[in-house]
Amino acid sequence: MLELEGKQILLGITGGIAAYKTAELIRLLRKSNAEVQVVMTHAATEFITPLTLQTLSGRAVRQEFFDPNDEASIGHIELARWADLILIAPGSADFMARLAHGLANDLLSTLCLASTAPIAIAPAMNQQMWLNPATQTNARLLQERGVKLWGPDEGDQACGETGPGRMLEPSELLAYTAKQFSRQALTGKHVLLTAGPTQEPIDPVRFIGNRSSGKMGFALARAFVEAGAQVNLISGPASLATPASVTRTDVGTAVEMQQAVTEQVDQCDIFVACAAVADYRPDISAAQKIKKSREQLELTLIRNPDILAEVAARATPAFTVGFAAETERVVEHAEEKRRLKGADMIAANLVGAEEGGFERDENALTVLWEGGSKVLPMAKKEKLAQSLVATIIERYHAEKHPTKDS
Repeated sequence: MLELEGKQILLGITGGIAAYKTAELIRLLRKSNAEVQVVMTHAATEFITPLTLQTLSGRAVRQEFFDPNDEASIGHIELARWADLILIAPGSADFMARLAHGLANDLLSTLCLASTAPIAIAPAMNQQMWLNPATQTNARLLQERGVKLWGPDEGDQACGETGPGRMLEPSELLAYTAKQFSRQALTGKHVLLTAGPTQEPIDPVRFIGNRSSGKMGFALARAFVEAGAQVNLISGPASLATPASVTRTDVGTAVEMQQAVTEQVDQCDIFVACAAVADYRPDISAAQKIKKSREQLELTLIRNPDILAEVAARATPAFTVGFAAETERVVEHAEEKRRLKGADMIAANLVGAEEGGFERDENALTVLWEGGSKVLPMAKKEKLAQSLVATIIERYHAEKHPTKDS
């Protein structure tokens, strides 16, 4: 990979069974002509030997903070200045906690505090350790400070359990590392994105809502960040972690989402309406819980604002992308929606018993624009989001810098 040519990667290895994968990661980085300096914690040496990693990296592995051969010239500061990127793989729960709280009680944590280079962590731990509120708090704190979290993945674990906490595969970490140094297509661009459902209150305990989980919108937010964009995410109620480097605004109702979009849309270049906004809301929301005293209950519903259409109708609109979840005649209904709302693009999917869509990890999309379309086949939403963002980038640049072939 040309992006990694001559790049200096400081690879920090902490204690965990996934440490064995770092041998392959080093091989891939060296094959891409990157320089690799390994720094290990004491726990890491219980899982893979320094001699193995020294042989693969071509550099003496650093372990000790107080090494007379290196500290004579304040070696840890030189290492901190040397790195173009500090990649911690695997990143244990313990190391994440220490880094989140600014501890510097070994060589690796000290390097992280002393360096101005970007820091990325590939978390690897038991799924319950990853889901523990303390770890989740530390992860959010690190992300707020600009530390990138690459992973974790989900699947079978060495402990016999299944869930989130697996370290990403070396090939995936290589790709993330290359992207770190690539000229990203949306660098300097601002994306405003809505995600999740809205909940329209009937009374203090009941609401009108829908089955949107927010997974697709959050996956899109991550993909836009990977493309170099500044991303603001306006989310309805969704129990999902905020993606790294994303600014999040939480709302409950369609009107609240409209207000948040109105406040932020002037700064955006691309607006993506992925949220499943309720079309209607109760005309009156009861102040107290409605008691079950009658056989029938009538609700009067009024239309919610059409956020996508409002953004598209602005005097100088952003590049607008909408979503359409349909149960039949997907392309026909989606194209009609795109034209009526004035959107530049619309991404449509079929929802039903055997299809992707709401509450699922997979989806498929048909993307429509004036004079063209593209089918994105069934895939995990993370992968699908990357494909959709690539299509949006292509059309965005075609609109802003048209050529004869656009």
